[in-house]
Amino acid sequence: MKLYNTMTNKIEEFKTIEENKVKMYVCGPTVYNYIHLGNARPIVVFDMLARYFKYKGMEVDYVQNFTDVDDKIINKSIEEGISASEVSEKYIKCFFEDINRLNILDSVKRPKVTENMEKIIEIIQKLIDNGFAYEKDGDVYFEVKKYKDYGKLSNQKIEELELGARIDVSEIKKNPMDFALWKKKKDGEPFWVSPWGEGRPGWHIECSAMAKKYLGDTFDIHGGGQDLVFPHHENEIAQSKCAYHGNFANYWLHNGFIQINGDKMSKSLGNFFLLREILEKFSGNVVRLFILSTHYRKPINFSFENMEDTKKALQNIVKSMNKFEGIVEKYKNEKTADIKNLDFSQKIDEFDKKFEDAMDEDMNTPQALATIFDQIRETNKFISVNKDELSTIYAEIEKSYESLKRKIGNVFGIEIEMENSAKEEDGENMELTKKLIELLIKLRSEARSEKNFKLSDEIRDELKVLGIEIKDNRDGTTDYDFM
Repeated sequence: MKLYNTMTNKIEEFKTIEENKVKMYVCGPTVYNYIHLGNARPIVVFDMLARYFKYKGMEVDYVQNFTDVDDKIINKSIEEGISASEVSEKYIKCFFEDINRLNILDSVKRPKVTENMEKIIEIIQKLIDNGFAYEKDGDVYFEVKKYKDYGKLSNQKIEELELGARIDVSEIKKNPMDFALWKKKKDGEPFWVSPWGEGRPGWHIECSAMAKKYLGDTFDIHGGGQDLVFPHHENEIAQSKCAYHGNFANYWLHNGFIQINGDKMSKSLGNFFLLREILEKFSGNVVRLFILSTHYRKPINFSFENMEDTKKALQNIVKSMNKFEGIVEKYKNEKTADIKNLDFSQKIDEFDKKFEDAMDEDMNTPQALATIFDQIRETNKFISVNKDELSTIYAEIEKSYESLKRKIGNVFGIEIEMENSAKEEDGENMELTKKLIELLIKLRSEARSEKNFKLSDEIRDELKVLGIEIKDNRDGTTDYDFM
């Protein structure tokens, strides 16, 4: 498998530290509000990557944190008149409500900053002891100039960064580029006791501490959105390498933005849709397919028209998969269960290989999806050609169905249910059936009032054959029920 490594700016052969095991850390949300569709992209992308590793038979140790103490959370607590912890717990609950509809793996470890203060204080102290950080009046800063590789991930030089940096008059730093590891307590803010006084951690240090705690000094993959490359991930690398001297992450993966009219979707720009707003109009399966239809490193242009197109594409998948399942269920107990059409069976193997080749080439999900659609089309064609002898070739259909189910369900995380076209058709058909029954009952009532008992009885008997029992009430009305 090959992955694009942001650190080297090239696609590299992916090799794990431990055989058949992947250790992966992905930056999670700051829980001060509902997540928007742009926040959902890395959640879905890295969920799919973890699923693909599992599909390949690998063990996955996946960590994604919650930032549950932050300036934004404190501001939100003031705005809502509740404590910062109540804000974070409220939006963590909402986070799970939203992602559960996206069929996200439940094996992900999700540590909180507030639960890891001891580890955060430990790494800050190590940075001070190692000569890479300093304390000033209760604040602790990382001294950027001490780390010679600073800027390597984002392809920037310290000298160029310094030219664009400005120092806040309220901060006393050795250099404008130095960033906070620990912030002295302010009135009304949550705080923890540390060797440098009461306060709370800076944003970047939390991920270094939790990655170390759950994955060790060096792990395989660190992921997140493009917006985290600088300064967040750059600072994580500096902290972790200077504290523990490991390699931190061997591969850095970053997904592109979701855009509206060419601009990044973000809360700060005000051009965003909450994920839960989208989920009111489209299923989680549609959202997943929409996100994964574009290569993870490229931008996605969001529009409701594009979502509708994705919904139709998913309906076609579901319709075919229900058809294949129906054939398998109908004939699965036949004695002729062996594959006889070796050419078609070999085609399924080729589709599987093409799918894996696409996924192995830096998660090329559009190409992988193309192989799925091709396989569905070929399977439908095979059924059409052999429609008069399905009982003899259902094993081939079952092989294709199971292959598709693994790729669509296990890797892409899209549940093949009757939740789209099939359920909608069932609902429409039920409504139509109800109207037809009521029309027949009306005709029967008119026949009875005209003493045309022969027609009345014929309508009653035909409805009974269809499994519908009608009941004449004393007040002259008629009810019906399904037998």
